[in-house]
Amino acid sequence: MNNRKQVEKIKNMYPAGTRIELLSTMDDKQGVEKGTKGTVIHVDDIRTIHMKWDNGRSLGLIPEVDNFKVLSRPKEEVKESENHSKEQSQGMGGMSL
Repeated sequence: MNNRKQVEKIKNMYPAGTRIELLSTMDDKQGVEKGTKGTVIHVDDIRTIHMKWDNGRSLGLIPEVDNFKVLSRPKEEVKESENHSKEQSQGMGGMSL
């Protein structure tokens, strides 16, 4: 996958407004502690996920380096995802996770 496609994939996976929880302490002297939650502001062209952490910090996440999980996505994203799952479960052989 070329770099541009990787960037677009990350932007689609973590749109602005996505809520994230950090699962391990960031490898940075001024890092964010494990368990801290925050909101995605945007993803830049080098795939850094810029965050507004609930503790006031604003350090970015690096996919495949920092360990985190998605808590929730913006409302429109959730609705689209729910509709997609509904369509899958109603289709032949579809599975809903």
